[in-house]
Amino acid sequence: MPDMTWVAAVARLRTRRETGVLVTVATVRGHAPRKAGAKLVVGPAGTWGSIGGGNIEAVAIDRARELIDAPRPEAELMEFALNDKVSGPHGVQCCGGAVTVLLEPLPVVPAVAVFGVGHVGLELARILARHDLDLHLVDTRADMLADDRLDVLTDAVAQVHVHHVPLLPEEVLAELAPGTHVLIMTHDHAEDAALCDAALRTPGLGSIGLIGSAAKWARFRKRLATEGGHDDGTIDRIKTPIGLPTISGKEPATIAVSVAADLLRAFEDDRG
Repeated sequence: MPDMTWVAAVARLRTRRETGVLVTVATVRGHAPRKAGAKLVVGPAGTWGSIGGGNIEAVAIDRARELIDAPRPEAELMEFALNDKVSGPHGVQCCGGAVTVLLEPLPVVPAVAVFGVGHVGLELARILARHDLDLHLVDTRADMLADDRLDVLTDAVAQVHVHHVPLLPEEVLAELAPGTHVLIMTHDHAEDAALCDAALRTPGLGSIGLIGSAAKWARFRKRLATEGGHDDGTIDRIKTPIGLPTISGKEPATIAVSVAADLLRAFEDDRG
């Protein structure tokens, strides 16, 4: 879609969980093909927008693709002199001016799905919503997802996706992007058990966490083995209890801080 706006192109890359680079003409001195502020989005297999074509754009695209392949890319500036004394790898541009171009990497953001937006789930959502990530909130109870209850997330940095699924919340698992971290903390142990089984059968997920006691997990583990047919290695993908073991408080906000801190550590591992 060559006519896609740069804003739509950035959103498309995020939805597809593809890395990219936003290229912006930062400064212009003298004559140049485009004014300051012109933008180009470079993805793994396409580009959208333009910073003026020619050598400037071709070199910027080449460098953007190098950043896409880099493990931890950082923003950087490139300078171009536009005169016939300077020959670039893609030719000469002799407009007579000088241009500075800013390249900003667009990494794949983390994704988290919280199944069960009760007291702990909502506190966790409030913390996670302050980070640049995709946050999925799933509950079978409409009142848990009511607008007035989720008003605390209106200033979210995260992109929040609300899923009210009255019957089979595990169906949402198939809609999640690869690498999504899943937290199971519903109000119903039977619902939790079904979600654990379904999560283990869903390929490509990130970590899987289950809230609850050791006694609850012992029952679930036996059921996952005998009824679900999962082997020990597969069952061990589920982490329970969730959060940092050194934080033992039982208040919803305390549990949420502990779980969020553990997730942030998992995000670092993903980036590494």
